Amino acid sequence: MATAATSRRAPDPVREKRAVQRDEFGGLNWGAAFFGWLVAVGVATLLTAILSAGGAAIGLTKTSSSQATDSASTIGIVGGVLFLLVLLVAYFAGGYVAGRMSRFDGPRQGAGVWVIGLLVTILLGIAGVLLGAKYNVLSQLNLPRIPIDEGSLTTGGVIALVAVVLGTLLAAVLGGKAGTRYHRKIDKVGGHA
Repeated sequence: MATAATSRRAPDPVREKRAVQRDEFGGLNWGAAFFGWLVAVGVATLLTAILSAGGAAIGLTKTSSSQATDSASTIGIVGGVLFLLVLLVAYFAGGYVAGRMSRFDGPRQGAGVWVIGLLVTILLGIAGVLLGAKYNVLSQLNLPRIPIDEGSLTTGGVIALVAVVLGTLLAAVLGGKAGTRYHRKIDKVGGHA
């Protein structure tokens, strides 16, 4: 009987205060998501540059035509996996930053990072279609290419696209959750849990 009376006492003021804070400042913070997306882009750029430099250093870009056809599928698979890992790390970092910037709803902040990345990718794709190849900067650069025609990559491309879309979403949400965990640690130390 004492436990029932104890549980029906006045509400906990700390929990009430936190609920008011969450109502006031919770939800998706687009500013935090934007800065998280910037971090994701920066990390992806840096890691891609490091991997490209490593590939050039070990000679992946200088092969004869007979070696190129033999090793193209291996380089394509390894390159695809490494690129996916770069994106996962980048979106985890972006989600973490967004979750860290916002006190509440870290996973939602991470999803916001992913949504901004998706929207920017769609907008760039539309711009490429509308403006044509004249403004396609990547096609004008003389970068090393995998010696496989685009038509034979259809199935692998679909699988890679699904892996990138779902993987980056999951990484961003997990990063946001990890970023919010910092605030929970502070709340516990400060007696606000």
